[in-house]
Amino acid sequence: MEMTVKGAADLLKGAKDVLILCHQSPDGDTLGSGYGLYFCLKKLGVRARVLCPDKIPELFKPLLRGYREEPFDPALVVAVDIADAKLMGRLCAQYGDSVDLCIDHHISNTGYARRLLLDREAAGTAEVIFALAKEWGLAPDPHLADCLYTGIATDSGCFKYQNTTPRTHRIAAELMEWGADAAEINRAIFDTKSQGRLAAESALIRSIRYFCGGRLAVAVMDLATIAETGAGPADFDGLTALPRQVEGVEIGVTLREREPGFFKVSVRTSSYVDASALAAQLGGGGHIRAAGCTVRGTADEAVETIHQLAKEFLH
Repeated sequence: MEMTVKGAADLLKGAKDVLILCHQSPDGDTLGSGYGLYFCLKKLGVRARVLCPDKIPELFKPLLRGYREEPFDPALVVAVDIADAKLMGRLCAQYGDSVDLCIDHHISNTGYARRLLLDREAAGTAEVIFALAKEWGLAPDPHLADCLYTGIATDSGCFKYQNTTPRTHRIAAELMEWGADAAEINRAIFDTKSQGRLAAESALIRSIRYFCGGRLAVAVMDLATIAETGAGPADFDGLTALPRQVEGVEIGVTLREREPGFFKVSVRTSSYVDASALAAQLGGGGHIRAAGCTVRGTADEAVETIHQLAKEFLH
């Protein structure tokens, strides 16, 4: 059942003991939205807790400032920025069938939750949390603003991606008026690189292979290469955009081996190919210009799977 912002706001305000779930391989939007919702609910007097299936990258640890873990049996389970229950990772077995409300912006949302607050036009789920905060009439708060700005900036690629709308800019401007430290957030997310990140970036660029007359670029990071770089999981954030940035490339794909024979696929497109539709052919989904899925096999087999599928979309 799809809900309005007001309906979801009333549900959450009247709840108690709310568990907020973030997706695996957490990024700035799921974390900014999750902790942003937590701080909203605390202002409303609602007890809440955030649960993430994977380790939170150091980059996003500032979002946890002021967060207090409280043990309780949840009365309401809320998923943020999770288009498919499978994206809960290790939490899927426990919560995959028991999500009371999903707050999301992915057009590929599978409708797994009992209730769904979905804004298909939002650049990030943080925009939807902002709408809830406005519905509740919450007073401007700098830390809440940092959380939501982080989510929006992350999923809009620092306002460069096609999903950025005039509303996105207006919300970001209002969050800056609330006290969001936009300059520091953007510097930390987009302009600061660890040594591991630089090593991973170099290895990724060297691995790029071109197909379909240069319109398809595929980069592969297998476990051996990842180990050689010494890079941590957070060092790979944002690298998925590199293959698509090559001149003439319409489909840029990054394959990262998460465990032997199991590749996480990130698809980015430039202008006319629907990345979500392509990823859906392999059981995934996402946005029109950014999507993901998984592929099993050797590195060469995974590349060939992507190659054959991409040819159909490029035709």
